[in-house]
Amino acid sequence: MAVVDWVVQSGVGIRVEWGQAGARALGPHSAALVVVDVLSFTTTVSVAVEAGIAVLPCPWRDGGAEEFAARHDAALAVGRRVTSPERPWSLSPAALRVAPVPRRLVLPSPNGSAIAAAVSGVPVVAACLRNPSAVAAWLTRQGWGTTDRPISVIAAGEQWPGRDAVRPAIEDWIGAGAVASALAEWGAGPLSAEAWAAKALYEGITDVPGLISECASGRQLADMGFGDDVAVATEMDTTTTVPVLANGMFVDGGASPRVARHAAQRQI
Repeated sequence: MAVVDWVVQSGVGIRVEWGQAGARALGPHSAALVVVDVLSFTTTVSVAVEAGIAVLPCPWRDGGAEEFAARHDAALAVGRRVTSPERPWSLSPAALRVAPVPRRLVLPSPNGSAIAAAVSGVPVVAACLRNPSAVAAWLTRQGWGTTDRPISVIAAGEQWPGRDAVRPAIEDWIGAGAVASALAEWGAGPLSAEAWAAKALYEGITDVPGLISECASGRQLADMGFGDDVAVATEMDTTTTVPVLANGMFVDGGASPRVARHAAQRQI
C-alpha cells in the first residue's frame, strides 16, 4: 500500500507521534527514532546506562522474559512492588541507583520498552528529561534531523488499565517537546506541526517538575510510594548519557564512537 504523506509527516526534519503504532508508521521513513517514556522506561534506561549497564528492551511480561534474560546472560527487572534482595532491579530509577550493578539488564515495560523492542531497521535512542540536549547533539552530529534524514520522536504514552488502548501521557508529550526544542537549537528541522506543538508546550511551562509531579502518572507513582522516581525523572538536562540501541542493547552512544558508527551504518 502506498504511504500517505500526512501519515508519516513527510517534508520535515523533526516529527512527533504516539505509541507503538506511531513508531511503526514513522520508523521506516526515518533516519533515527527517539523513544520518550519519562515515567519511567527511558529515565530508567538513562540511569542504568549512566552506571555502565547495558539494557535489553523486551515486551512487557509476555512470558518469555525469563528465557530472554537467560539467553543473553542478563539480570531481569521485575515489578516495582515485587523486588527482593535477589532481584532488586525494576522500572524504578531511584531504586536502580542503589541496586547492585549487573553487566546486562532486561528491562520490560508495556510502553517504552515494547516500542523499542518492536522497531527494527532504524537507529533507536532513549530520551527523557534528563538528557534532551545530549540526545539532540548526538543525533545532529550524525547528520540527522533534515528533510532527507528525518528524526521521529515517539511519545510512548501509557496503557489504560485493563484496556488495549494508549493514554496520551502529558509527561511524554513534554519530554518529546524537550527533545524537539533541543534539536531545533542544534539546527535540525524544519519541524512538523506535531513537533512544533510539543516544543511550544515544553518551552511554555515555567515549572516542568512541578507539573509532572501533579500529572496523572506522577500522582499514580506517588500513591504507589514511588515519588522518588518522579524526582529522578525531572532532573532536567543533567546527564550527557545517550542510550543508543546497538546489537539489541541500549549502551552509551555519547561515550562510544563505535556505537555512533554502528548506528550510522544502519541509517536508511
